Amino acid sequence: MLQVALIYPEIPPNTGNIARTCAATNTHLHLVEPLGFEISDRQLKRAGIDYWEYVNVTVHPNIESLSLAANGARWICFSARGKQHFREFAYQDGDWLLFGSESQGLPASLIDHHSSVYIPMEHPKVRSLNLSVSAALGLFEARRQLGI
Repeated sequence: MLQVALIYPEIPPNTGNIARTCAATNTHLHLVEPLGFEISDRQLKRAGIDYWEYVNVTVHPNIESLSLAANGARWICFSARGKQHFREFAYQDGDWLLFGSESQGLPASLIDHHSSVYIPMEHPKVRSLNLSVSAALGLFEARRQLGI
C-alpha cells in the first residue's frame, strides 16, 4: 500500500488538501514534526472539510521515527532537484512518497540517499507547484502505474 509523508509541512491548507486526497484514496498520511501549525488549526480542518474522520494520519516527532515506521520500505523523494521524471519512475506497491516543506523542500540528505523524482516545470521562472498539487500528481501517477 502506498504511503504519503510530509516532511516539516508549514501551511495548514496544503496539508488539509493533501489529507483530503489521502482520505479519498485510502492512503496513510504521515506528518513529520516540526509542523508549521497545530493539528487542531482551524485552517487545516477547513481544508480537509468534514473528511478528517476518514484520514489515517500519523504524526512523527522526527525523520528517524518515520524511518522506523517505514520499516525498510522504499522512499521516493519528490523534489525540484530530483533525478528522474516522476512519470518515468517505476513505482512499486509499498512505496512511501515524500514531500518537503513549502519553503525548503526536502533535506538534501534524504534526496541524496533515496530515489528522487521531479515534476517538470515548463516556465524557467517557476520552480515548483503547490505542495498539495505535487502530492496529488505523485500519488495518482503511482496509483495509475499500479492499476489502483
